[in-house]
Amino acid sequence: MVMSAENIQNLYVHVPFCAQKCAYCAFYSEASSGELINRYSQDLVREIEIVADDLNPKTIFFGGGTPSLLNLRQWEQILRAMEKCNLLGAEEFTVECNPATVSADKAKLFRDFGINRISMGVQSLDEKLLDRLGRIHSREMVFKSFDILRNSGFENINLDLMFAIPSQTMEIWRATLNEAMAMQSEHLSSYEVIYEDDTPLYEQLKAGEFSVDENLACEMYEELISRATNGGFHQYEIANFARNKSKVGASVVLDFGHETLDIPSRACRHNVNYWRGGSFYGLGPSATGYVRGVRTKNWSNTQLYCEQLEKGKRAIESSEELPPLRRAGEIAAFGLRMNAGWPFADFKRATDFDLRNEWEGEMNQLTERGWASLDAEKFQLTHQGLRFADSAAELFLR
Repeated sequence: MVMSAENIQNLYVHVPFCAQKCAYCAFYSEASSGELINRYSQDLVREIEIVADDLNPKTIFFGGGTPSLLNLRQWEQILRAMEKCNLLGAEEFTVECNPATVSADKAKLFRDFGINRISMGVQSLDEKLLDRLGRIHSREMVFKSFDILRNSGFENINLDLMFAIPSQTMEIWRATLNEAMAMQSEHLSSYEVIYEDDTPLYEQLKAGEFSVDENLACEMYEELISRATNGGFHQYEIANFARNKSKVGASVVLDFGHETLDIPSRACRHNVNYWRGGSFYGLGPSATGYVRGVRTKNWSNTQLYCEQLEKGKRAIESSEELPPLRRAGEIAAFGLRMNAGWPFADFKRATDFDLRNEWEGEMNQLTERGWASLDAEKFQLTHQGLRFADSAAELFLR
């Protein structure tokens, strides 16, 4: 992979706390006490200080968990530490928020420190489904929080929705999409419910409390694309839709491969960096990072995470250097999630491999199935192929 000697330009921070665990969630998160959150905040500052000299962030993303659960004092402690380390001023600085934990004071603090993008975990606008998913917010809180963010000057807000939720009908899904479109956010993410081991929803499915209707899920996905497109959004990845600031498309040059991607200007650049195989630091419990060819993973245990940092070292559980072909396969797989697919020249620049040599059979197989299109310049998934991108991507892993 072609790397420059420059500092890493992308930073992910994991905040592992939630008011309560959602029924579908398999991420590392915990409902936790104020005492542990205080300790985490102090030790996250320590981890930030350790890596700060190697960072010059263009994108920052605080995910979770529920980052907005941290109180004003804890947020200020973290943001002041970032300011001291010259880590503020990113072009895109995102914080994930639960609608139940947005306040005018918090929104003002975020704006004061240069946070300019909020991703709000709405999931549904139907009260019964919110309850089914174990969400702590009501539909009213979504509209109220959105207004608070707008009034605080946020001009880049993402709404996160889910579809194919048990007992969700097409009628309910359409109503949610109608209301989401009326809010006029700049970005929309929408994921099909995945049943992961060790989650309450998976246990309910196993126990036969409900069944999965694959045809309905497909229809809901089609409805999503149709409504989002008609509502002025541009799909740039399987589950992600964004607007353009102006009517003209926005080409974004990504540094790691000097690749020019024609994506909407409100696309989440932090996530695009993942999908194109870029480097990033991952801080906080359970966070993964990818820096100069080495993948790291922090301990998925907040107590242990804090103990390690209090001893003056990073809380890394494992690190591995991926063989070039395996890494190239991952980059191919992730990149295919995007509508742009992979131009052969860009893939070669990013990985030193030619898709046509190493993956010719796989590309032909997907093309014959109608899941992909292949020409002299590039390979990309079709509309149908994007629906099954995870299955398609598996073929490229080595």
